[in-house]
Amino acid sequence: MAALAGAGARVGMNYLKHYGRQAISGRADADDLQERNASEVFRTFSELKGGPLKLAQMLSIDQSLLPPAYAKQFARAQYSAPPLSYPLVVRTFRREFGKDPREVFDTFETQATHAASIGQVHRATRGGRTFAVKIQYPGVAESLRSDLGLVKPIALQILGLRERDVAAYFREVEARLLEETDYEKELSSATSLSAACAHLPNIRFPEYHPEFSNRRVITMDWMDGEPFDVFADGPASQDRRNSIGQALWDFYAHQIHNLRCFHADPHPGNFLISGEHLCVLDFGCTKSIDADFHAKQFAFLDPSLETNPARLTAAMESLTILLPSDTPAQRAHLTTLCKTSLELLARPFRTGQFDFGDPTFMSAIYELGEENRKNDTLRGIRGQRGSADTIYLNRTFFGLYSLLTRLRARIKTPLPTGLTFE
Repeated sequence: MAALAGAGARVGMNYLKHYGRQAISGRADADDLQERNASEVFRTFSELKGGPLKLAQMLSIDQSLLPPAYAKQFARAQYSAPPLSYPLVVRTFRREFGKDPREVFDTFETQATHAASIGQVHRATRGGRTFAVKIQYPGVAESLRSDLGLVKPIALQILGLRERDVAAYFREVEARLLEETDYEKELSSATSLSAACAHLPNIRFPEYHPEFSNRRVITMDWMDGEPFDVFADGPASQDRRNSIGQALWDFYAHQIHNLRCFHADPHPGNFLISGEHLCVLDFGCTKSIDADFHAKQFAFLDPSLETNPARLTAAMESLTILLPSDTPAQRAHLTTLCKTSLELLARPFRTGQFDFGDPTFMSAIYELGEENRKNDTLRGIRGQRGSADTIYLNRTFFGLYSLLTRLRARIKTPLPTGLTFE
């Protein structure tokens, strides 16, 4: 709290200096003010790590959500946050293994190659193999609960929500974030999901090493490649973009519709591009859904819902988007909003192929979100709406759409196999 308050004070001082220069000289550089403030906020989040840095990472998925200066700074949270000092890395190793890192490995680089919100990665070798060793920041698991406890009342006040209406959603977010600090669960998820997806074309996964992993350290083979965002923003041919985009789509379609357990953190820092292959690096955040929820959720892909009010109402009631206590006016408002959202978000599935290079698609999604945020009628509708399971499923699809748009990929997007509409 002190660190955040200090950052707020420094941002406030930047504004005072800015307006002071403007008053004296008649001009001041607004972009420079944004750059300095963004740098100050990110520096504070980076020092705190854990929840604040995870927030920056999640916000950075959408490049249009933040001012450019903040988007640029927060994107660093994906893989290039300031690293932990090496003595603390040694302390973690000694606590978890009873040994120094260089007693476990033949070589162990003291400088982290990547650092993010929950942990950082060091390159190591043993027996002629090169490894990526991810070490969790000390105390981050314990701090996440207090981070969320601090953020929760602020979020409720800003968004105008009542705690009882969103309690299940906060529990879901807390559960997923705490799971990200459990490296034993991540190891299990990584090995099972990578094995279940190994047959997919143009996808590669590192091999994981349980003998060098535990609750705070996880070790996998080192993978070389180009960062996803560098590839997407670079001069790659359209064919390569399409190939990588198709691999990304197929990866998520198989997990969500066949395995019903999926990688729920699709941001650029979790992927590398190696030749024609998409390399998946991190399974810290995964989400499982049951068959009943899957059937209810993906019933909304039924194209007849847009012209059949009775079927649309039944689908909305099955997911408790509509409640028995709603007034006729509230039901009409929510139904109209649902139809608008369906027409937009289901577009990739409607023709069996989709061009994510069309910037108007994601722009329309952003505009719809902004309209809903400002919608006073929607904000006034109370009650817990929908299943908490939708939070990470929707986040996954938003991240997937964002990555494909950044790739400007043209891909095949068929309806999920086995999905039927009565």
